[in-house]
Amino acid sequence: MAFDLDMIKGVYARMQERVEAARQIEGRPLTLAEKILYSHLWEGTPTQVYQRGKSYVDFAPDRVAMQDATAQMALLQFMQAGRPQVAVPSTVHCDHLIQAEVGAVADLQTAKDKNKEVYDFLASVSNKYGIGFWKPGAGIIHQVVLENYAFPGGMMIGTDSHTPNAGGLGMVAIGVGGADASDVMSGLAWELKMPKLIGVKLTGKLSGWAAAKDVILWVAGQLTVKGGTGCIVEYFGEGAESLSCTGKGTICNMGAEIGATTSIFAYDEKMAAYLRSTDRSDVADAANAVAGYLRSDDEVYADPASFYDQLIELDLSTLEPHVNGPFTPDLAWPLSKFATAVKENGWPEVLSVGLIGSCTNSSYEDISRAASVAQQAVDKRLVVTSEYTITPGSEQVRYTVDRDGFLDTFAQIGGVVLANACGPCIGQWARHGAEKGEKNSIITSFNRNFSKRADGNPNTHSFVASPEIVTALAIAGRLTFNPLTDTLVNSEGLTVMLDEPSGLELPAKGFAVEDAGYQAPAEDGTTVQVIVSPTSDRLQLLEPFKAWEGTDLNGLKLLIKAKGKCTTDHISMAGPWLKYRGHLDNISNNMLIGAVNYYNEKTNTVKNQLTGVYGEVPAVQRDYKANGIGTIVVGDENYGEGSSREHAAMEPRFLGARAILVKSFARIHETNLKKQGMLALTFADTADYDKIQEDDTIDIKGLQTFAPGVQLTIVLHHADGTTEEFPVNHTYNEQQIEWFKEGSALNIIRKSVNA
Repeated sequence: MAFDLDMIKGVYARMQERVEAARQIEGRPLTLAEKILYSHLWEGTPTQVYQRGKSYVDFAPDRVAMQDATAQMALLQFMQAGRPQVAVPSTVHCDHLIQAEVGAVADLQTAKDKNKEVYDFLASVSNKYGIGFWKPGAGIIHQVVLENYAFPGGMMIGTDSHTPNAGGLGMVAIGVGGADASDVMSGLAWELKMPKLIGVKLTGKLSGWAAAKDVILWVAGQLTVKGGTGCIVEYFGEGAESLSCTGKGTICNMGAEIGATTSIFAYDEKMAAYLRSTDRSDVADAANAVAGYLRSDDEVYADPASFYDQLIELDLSTLEPHVNGPFTPDLAWPLSKFATAVKENGWPEVLSVGLIGSCTNSSYEDISRAASVAQQAVDKRLVVTSEYTITPGSEQVRYTVDRDGFLDTFAQIGGVVLANACGPCIGQWARHGAEKGEKNSIITSFNRNFSKRADGNPNTHSFVASPEIVTALAIAGRLTFNPLTDTLVNSEGLTVMLDEPSGLELPAKGFAVEDAGYQAPAEDGTTVQVIVSPTSDRLQLLEPFKAWEGTDLNGLKLLIKAKGKCTTDHISMAGPWLKYRGHLDNISNNMLIGAVNYYNEKTNTVKNQLTGVYGEVPAVQRDYKANGIGTIVVGDENYGEGSSREHAAMEPRFLGARAILVKSFARIHETNLKKQGMLALTFADTADYDKIQEDDTIDIKGLQTFAPGVQLTIVLHHADGTTEEFPVNHTYNEQQIEWFKEGSALNIIRKSVNA
C-alpha cells in the first residue's frame, strides 16, 4: 500500500472541478502541465488566467522531499518557524554524505561513523516534526521517491535540482532551495512564475543500443544548458508511451541540465505497471479513475504547435546512442561522430573509469541492460582494463538485482558495487590519485559532468552516456570504441563483437527487499528533543538576517567579477564541503572559491581594496564584513546554474554581500537569493558588465522606491575619480520586495506564525 493514500485520493477528488474551471477560464483545451498547475493553486478553484512566463502564482504542493545535505539547512530554518508539525507530508533521505572509496559495506559504515552527529540530528528532527526518515543506505532521494511517493497528477517540491525525476510518474516535481521547503512545511504558499511550455513529440520506438538516456542527451544538445529555463518540458506521442516508467524518469531527471523548471510525461500503462510492481496498485486504481485528467486534452495532441511555446519532434527509431561532454552536459555527440571528436579535440582516449548508476540511471531496467553487456564480456572472454563501478539507486533495487544475479555478473568483470547513495555523481568520491591532477577520461551514466565535479581534478574529462554505452566503453577501455560497428580482440586472440543489450523493464519475480531503511516519525513529537551542540563544527543554529536599513546601498566594494560559467559548484562546492551543510559559518569558507576572477583569470584570488593585497575570496569578504563594508558580486550568463543548494545564496548573505549583479540567472538560484534577502539584479545592457573595474566602489540607487518592474540604478565610482551609472533590471514582485525589506522570507514566516 502507498504512503499518504488519502492525500492522493484528495488530489484526484478535486482535480475534475479545478481542471474544468481552468478550461472555462482559459477558453481552450489544456496541456497536462496546465492541468496539474491549475489543480494545485493555493487559492483553490481557478478564477483567473495566469500568463506563462509573466504571472507569479501561489501553489499548494502535495509534499516535500529533502536530501540530507540540504535538509540540514532547510530544517534548521523550519525549526525557527515555531510549528509543532510539518503542514504537508515530508521526507528526509540520507544519500549525499556517503563518500565512495572502497565499496558499499565499508563506505556506508564509515559514513555512519563520520556523520553520526548529522544523522542523529536529522533523525530526531524528523521524529519530532512528523517527517519520514530514510536512513543512510536506503537509497538516493529521487529513486526512493519514485518507488514510494511519486504519483500521477501530483505536485512536489524537493531540495535537490533533480527532483523532476518524479515526472517519470506523471508528477510536477520541482527542485527548490531549502527556504522554499521551509515555507511549504510551515503551511505557506509556494510561489513560482507560471512556466512556459516546451512540447517534445516522440514518435517511433527505441531499438538496439539506443536507450531513454539518449533522448535527453539529444534534447540537451538541442536546447543547451539554459534552453529550458522557466519552462516545463512535456513529452508526448506514441514514442513517449513506448518508454518504460523509469526510462521516463531518466529523461525528466536530466531536464535539470537544460535548466527546465521540470519535465513530465502523461499517465499511461507503463506507469500503471510500475505502480503495481512497487506495491502501489491502490494508486494505479485511483489514477485510472481520473486518467483523462492525467494527460493533455486530445486537441493538444492533435495540434501541439498551437498549445506549446516551443515544439520539438524526435523519431525514436532514428535516434542513435549519444555521448555528451566533456565539462558540460549539453555538448552532445552522436556515437558515430564521437570517436572523431575525441581525436580532433585531443581528449584522452584511454578510459580510466566507467561508472553506472546514480539517481539518473539506477533502475532495474538500467542495471539489467548493463549486465547483459557485461555478461558478453565474460562469455566472449574479453579482458576489461578500465575500472568499473555500480551505484544502485535504492536498497530495493540493490537487493533485487543482487537476487537476480546481476551484481555477480558485474563482479566477474571487476565491477565494484558502491553504496546506495549519490557518491561520485556529486563529488563524494575519494578517487585515488585524483590529487595528482593528471589528464584522464571517465564516462558515467550520471547527469552532470562539470569540471572537477566527480573527483576534484580539473583535468578529468567526464562524459555522460547510457549505462549500456558506459559498460561497453569500459570493456573496450577506450573512448573511441563504437559497439555498433567496432570489434574487440579477446584473451584468445579472436575478434569478437558485442551484441545489442537486452533487459527487463521490471523484475519478473517482482521487487524484493529485507529492510528498505525507512523510519516512521513519532505520532506525537512534543517530547522529542532535538539537540545541537554549541561547539559542533557540523551543525549551527541560525540567527535571523538583519532587515534592510531603509536606504540606498552606498559604498559597496566589488568582491569578484566572475568570468564565464559560474555554477553553484563554483559558488559553493560540494565534495568535502558537504559535511558543513548544517554549519553556515564553516561552509562559508568555500564561498566563490571556484569562480574565475575576470581580472587575473585565477580562482580564489581577489583584490582586497582595503589593503591592495590579493587574497582568498572568503577571507577578503570576511575582512570587508569586519570593517562594516558591504560588497557586490558580478557575474556572467546563467549564474547559479546547477544544484538547488541554497548555501550558494546564504553564504554571500551571511558574509556581508548585499547584491549579485549578472547577465542572467538560473531560476532556482535567483529565487534562493531573493529568499535570503539579497538583491538579485541583471544588467539591462549586458555590455555594462565591461564597465565594472576591479577597484570600483559601487552604489545601488532607487531602493527607497523599490517596486515591481521599475529599474534600479548602479553608480560606479572608479579609482581615478570618475563615475559611471547605468540601469539594472530585477524580477521582484511585491511579496519578494517584502522579503528584501524584512531581511529574508523566513523573517516574515516567523512573524506570521508568532503573530
